[in-house]
Amino acid sequence: MMKINQAVFEKSAPSIVHAPEGDKPEIAFVGRSNVGKSSLINYLINRKRLARTSSAPGRTQTLNYYLLNDSFYFVDFPGYGYAKASKGMRNQWERAREEYLLKRNQLRGVVHVIDIRHDASPLDIEMLNFLRGLKLPFFVVLTKADKISRSKRMQNAQKLANAFSMGIDQFYLISSEKKFGKESLIKELAKLVI
Repeated sequence: MMKINQAVFEKSAPSIVHAPEGDKPEIAFVGRSNVGKSSLINYLINRKRLARTSSAPGRTQTLNYYLLNDSFYFVDFPGYGYAKASKGMRNQWERAREEYLLKRNQLRGVVHVIDIRHDASPLDIEMLNFLRGLKLPFFVVLTKADKISRSKRMQNAQKLANAFSMGIDQFYLISSEKKFGKESLIKELAKLVI
C-alpha cells in the first residue's frame, strides 16, 4: 500500500509549457465537470482540502499539480462538458488537456472519473476512447457511490460498463465522503510511480 507522508500543492499551469520541470512521474485525473476529481484526490492522499472542491462546475481551470512524497505528482485537470465559462475558455482547457495527454513524457497513467449517478455522456465515451488510444494504463473510477443504494449502484455500473464496452470488474467504485473503495486503486497507482 502506498503511504502518502507529504502532499503539497505545487502549481497551477495553463498548459504543459508551464508544467513543473524534471522527470518525476505524473498521474492525471480527468472527467466531466463536477464529478468529484478534486474530492477523489483529497481522499486518496488523506487530506481534506488540499485540492480545491466546489459544487459549481468548472472550478478547476488549470492543470493543478500536487507533489506527493516529493517523488511524484497527481495532476487535476479542468473538467470537460458543462461549466460556467466561455466557449473560448473551455476550448483552451480542451487544448491543454489534449496536449498534456499526448505530449507529456512524465505521464504514467490516467484516472478517468465518472459520477456513478449519471449515464455515460458522449464526451465520457470520447475521452475513454482517447485514453485507449494512448497505450498508457488508465483506471475508470465511479465516484459518489454513497449517493445511491447498493442495488442502484450495481445497476448503474452495469449500464456504464455496457456504454464503455468494459467489464464491470474493471471499475473502481469509490466514495470520498463515506471513505470506501480506494485501497485497490492506490495499489495500482503505486505500481506506476514507485
